[in-house]
Amino acid sequence: MTRPLRRLGFLTIGLFDPDEPRAGHEATLRIIELGERLGFDSAYVRHRHLQHGISSPLTFLAAASQRTRRIDLGTAVIPLGWENPLRLAEDLATVDVLSGGRLQPGVSVGPPMQWEHVRGALYPDTADVEDFSYARVERLLRHLRGEPASTFSGQQGIEVFSERVQPHAPGLADRVWYGAGSVRSATWAGRQGLGLLSSNVVKHEGDPGEPVDFARAQRAQMDAFLAAHPDPGAARLSQGLVVVPTDSASADQRRRYEQYAAERLPRTAEPQGPARMLFAPDLVGPSEQLAEQLRAHAGFQAVDEVVVALPFTFDHEDYVQILTDIAERLAPALGWTGPADDGDPA
Repeated sequence: MTRPLRRLGFLTIGLFDPDEPRAGHEATLRIIELGERLGFDSAYVRHRHLQHGISSPLTFLAAASQRTRRIDLGTAVIPLGWENPLRLAEDLATVDVLSGGRLQPGVSVGPPMQWEHVRGALYPDTADVEDFSYARVERLLRHLRGEPASTFSGQQGIEVFSERVQPHAPGLADRVWYGAGSVRSATWAGRQGLGLLSSNVVKHEGDPGEPVDFARAQRAQMDAFLAAHPDPGAARLSQGLVVVPTDSASADQRRRYEQYAAERLPRTAEPQGPARMLFAPDLVGPSEQLAEQLRAHAGFQAVDEVVVALPFTFDHEDYVQILTDIAERLAPALGWTGPADDGDPA
């Protein structure tokens, strides 16, 4: 028996034209403003280095924090292999303070994508000794909690120094999510008491030849996370899938949405790449149909929070239609009632 949907979010890559990047960033800011007006509880941005998507999510979310007042702002996810945990802690805390405590940081570990091609530019002197393990998350959490980052504090001349990251943002460490793709990483996140962001890509960990079942694989990771969590009743668990309602879509939009999902469907038939990753099928259709599909999904049955992933390459008007249908039709069909404070943004 699925629980009523308690929190509703969306995720965007923030695509832009490299010849006119400001327009794309501005369009994404308007989408977040729209999400707040529609009552969404959270808006997340992806992290895309050396691509035509948001490469600096915290800089972007600092701007979004000044154009919204209620909606939570998150990252899904920041790959820590690109980051110095101390410096990232400063940026996270600054944005959290600017937003009034609305930041929901999502992180992951592992070597940066295209590692062999970027290692010389990213870590020219230390590439062979960089630690891309869970320890990088642990370092970040220590800094966010206010543990010492320096052996010196006090006044030196006219300058005053702190031993911990400034500004300090109380409670921010408790809002960190982990983007897990395997049972192992989901278990680790649970033991740390982090939130779990489960996306539309998970690792296939069944025996060779075992039928592919994305929902079952995702649910196995969620169950492992909850079993490892010190307080599973209070654990934060979110599901993210590509879900595209078509209730108010035009005939052309429906055609393009269905074509998009059909073109991506073959990759869901079997594990992909050396890591044997499973991709979830995109869900496209009327809200009533989508609600039935989600209620029958083993992963969805374990959560009361979703972060719907917007397709990467659609037009601004498409995102407006999709978000509006999600907030006004699909989410209410799943039991979502919207935020308690649903006044207009300041």
